Amino acid sequence: MGAPDRRYATGSGTTRPVGAAPMMRVRTASDPAPGRAENEDLVFRFGPLVGVLDGATVPEGFDTGCVHGPAWFVRHLAARIGLAVAARPAATLMSSLAAAILAVRADHGGACDLDHAGTPSSTVCLLREGGDRVDYLVLCDSPLVLDTDVGVDVVTDDRLEAAVADLRRTATALSDGEVDPSTRFRRAVTGQRARMNRSHGYWVAAGDPDAAYHAVTGSVPLRGPGALRRAVLLSDGASCAVEQFGLFDWAGLVEVVGVEGPEGLIDRVRAAERAHPDRLRRHKRTDDASVALCEFGPST
Repeated sequence: MGAPDRRYATGSGTTRPVGAAPMMRVRTASDPAPGRAENEDLVFRFGPLVGVLDGATVPEGFDTGCVHGPAWFVRHLAARIGLAVAARPAATLMSSLAAAILAVRADHGGACDLDHAGTPSSTVCLLREGGDRVDYLVLCDSPLVLDTDVGVDVVTDDRLEAAVADLRRTATALSDGEVDPSTRFRRAVTGQRARMNRSHGYWVAAGDPDAAYHAVTGSVPLRGPGALRRAVLLSDGASCAVEQFGLFDWAGLVEVVGVEGPEGLIDRVRAAERAHPDRLRRHKRTDDASVALCEFGPST
């Protein structure tokens, strides 16, 4: 059996900010789901900024009110984030993301209903090197794994998962046992859309700039106690190696990515998907997968 078809977008590079902070080396990989022609994930780097975006796939038969798709949205959002950060380097990642979402609203033109419940949307995971520290932002289910000299920590935004779990409980309680699967699916999608960018639901980058101010943010030092050594940005199509398949824990994921590269982690996910075709992630057997590895320290 041959190797699976892959279309990796890979890259690497270094940058040394003012203040002689540790070098940042970046390696990335992004692979569309097997059989899918278009990748709705995007990995990007603009100088000290690294990001992973995961566009929300539109279920078949559902309207979005928009003439553009998820891949268009993530490309424009990535470009607008880069421009916003470059224009105001001292601004918070929250405000830069808000400015980017607002700019993408204008990119749509006048043909799209950006208040539609199914308007194109994307998760956001950002990491920005800034002298003696690294700032981060996580919005929706694209986690960030931080490997510091005191251990491994994962930054997650679990509000989507909580909203989906609540919808499942409600559906189970109301079900009479005779609802067909297609009806249950339509109800689930409709219910999830109704909770997008709502206080008691979940937040994601879409048409409302206010979503940026509900992101999970923080910073990590690059020197001294708790200094950051490595960071891994993931779409959920790659983080499922831990969260769904249980191939290893988060520390193990960092080691695999460090040794085998981002593409090595994606290879392991694809193998797990082939070995367990019955395991679904939100009605999908496989998904686009993206990984960015940022390493800090003297160049070797």
